[in-house]
Amino acid sequence: MKRVLAKIFLFFFLVVKIHTGVNAQQDDNAEPNENSGGIIERYGRNVANSLDSINADPDTNPLLRNYSSVSDELLQNPPDADWLTWRRTYNNLGFSNLDQINRDTVAELELAWHQEVTAGNNMPTPLVHDGIMFLYSAGDVVLALDATNGEMLWRYSHDGDAVTSHKFGIALHEDKVLVPTSDLHMVALNARTGEVIWDHVVEVGDNEGYALRSAPTVAGDQVIQGMAASFVPGGGFIFAIDLDTGKETWRFNTLARPDAPGGNTWNNIPLEERQGGSVWNTGAYDAELDLVFYGVSPTYNTGPLLYSLGVDGVNNDALYTNTTLALRPATGELVWYYQHVANDQFDLDWIFERSIVELEINGELKKVVVTAGKPALFDALDAATGEYLFSVDTGLQNLFVAINPETGEKIPNPNVTLDAEEIRTVCPFYQGGRNWHASSINNDSGLLFVPMFEVCMDTLLDDSGTLLTTGMRADTRPVPDTDGNYGRLQAIDLNTREPAWQYRQEVVPASASLATAGGLVFLGYLDNSFKAFDQQSGEIVWEAQLGAIPAAFPITYSVDGTQYVAVVAGQLNIHTGVWLGLQNKFSGFVPENQEAAALWVFALE
Repeated sequence: MKRVLAKIFLFFFLVVKIHTGVNAQQDDNAEPNENSGGIIERYGRNVANSLDSINADPDTNPLLRNYSSVSDELLQNPPDADWLTWRRTYNNLGFSNLDQINRDTVAELELAWHQEVTAGNNMPTPLVHDGIMFLYSAGDVVLALDATNGEMLWRYSHDGDAVTSHKFGIALHEDKVLVPTSDLHMVALNARTGEVIWDHVVEVGDNEGYALRSAPTVAGDQVIQGMAASFVPGGGFIFAIDLDTGKETWRFNTLARPDAPGGNTWNNIPLEERQGGSVWNTGAYDAELDLVFYGVSPTYNTGPLLYSLGVDGVNNDALYTNTTLALRPATGELVWYYQHVANDQFDLDWIFERSIVELEINGELKKVVVTAGKPALFDALDAATGEYLFSVDTGLQNLFVAINPETGEKIPNPNVTLDAEEIRTVCPFYQGGRNWHASSINNDSGLLFVPMFEVCMDTLLDDSGTLLTTGMRADTRPVPDTDGNYGRLQAIDLNTREPAWQYRQEVVPASASLATAGGLVFLGYLDNSFKAFDQQSGEIVWEAQLGAIPAAFPITYSVDGTQYVAVVAGQLNIHTGVWLGLQNKFSGFVPENQEAAALWVFALE
């Protein structure tokens, strides 16, 4: 199996031979192919790095000496100049109030500084506080940099031997930098020196296949982290660690246990056959409601769930897959859940960011959790209760023909149901109409901006596929009647609950989107470009070539009155490889030679 995985991965990155079906697991832990020529290693299959840690002496550096603690109050209401969490704020909007760079000035945006970083499999989010940038680079390396020029202040290099995998980032709290590692540690570093404060090993027994991918969420005195567990018996979990002691305080299993509520939703299969329930993305947190919100992936063991047993009191919904969970951060107590799609047979999961917005619902201003799965279909839920409110369909998916306006239940399209004799076209394909490329939201205007991908798949239940245990074959294909544009930036008006404008082009997005109070949306693409769009019209108002693919999370921050925009380019991942292969297959696209992985930072001239 590992040899097959490595070959598939190699095909994607070399763009020599295109794999078009779901016939192999997309596994970051696959062994490199002996004929890779170093390409796989270059794009992230690196094992533990060989760099040394370099600690700092704050007494000799004013930036470190003057670093102020990141309090709970600061995290809940961050200064406009800072980028303190994965999507800047606890509500996961990916939005900044900075407006020095705006529609009128963006044409003068120039490269301010450029800093090479370690090569590898990654999609990082820099954090900035008090003029210091903290970057989780590939190979389990954390850098503290002067945010005005890239000068290194200290470096932490994790001493482990696990194959490194892509990470979304790190977290800040008080004087700590919180780092989830490839070998399943949670490490707290001193933000001023880079020294280790505590190092917690997450207990997983003898099971292999777990991974820490998302940035942690700090809520009160807990650092909360989701665990990915695609093929692990018993599935994934969410856990919390006490920030002072570094000890685990609670754990919530993301797959319902047979003897627990929801345990009868797995067709009576035993716990060891229940797998999946990965948590890939960082949670949202609302301190007023005292809730953290997480999304859960589906299972790949779809075979035993394909058909209902027809037994009273038993079904095949498979809780808590494809579900939004609302938990108490202090205890892990489940307050409410909402399952977006039951019994997903296509790996079209709902695992991405949960964004908390304020919207008028029936004349009342409410906190609303907005999230979309791979079908690029957005659901809105009451953040306090989990009550379904509404959905917005971006027009790509054909999985569902209707949505119950009261419950949000999706009515399946009978024409795309898996069949053993007839090929059926399902939109989108297994990587989704959207994926980890996070959306951003301007809550003032109510506009949401989501990167999208217009690709479908021809499915056949012929037992040739190896990712899902049904054996579903899935051959990628363009959207029917395509015009050759596969990438889309879609604006959605959350007030009218309708799609607004869209910008489409042949080459697909590679990064998350970033929205600012300057009326701009920033987005990176597979052709090495980094673009700024007008939020109201979708017009491109600025563009730069980065020399490598910006497959990461861009941010913006300010130091001494100067606004910067930053993004890492050249640290790629399996999703980038998939898209390189598909773009070559559909349009003949071949990327330019990739320059070294680097952090690119822009400011006004």
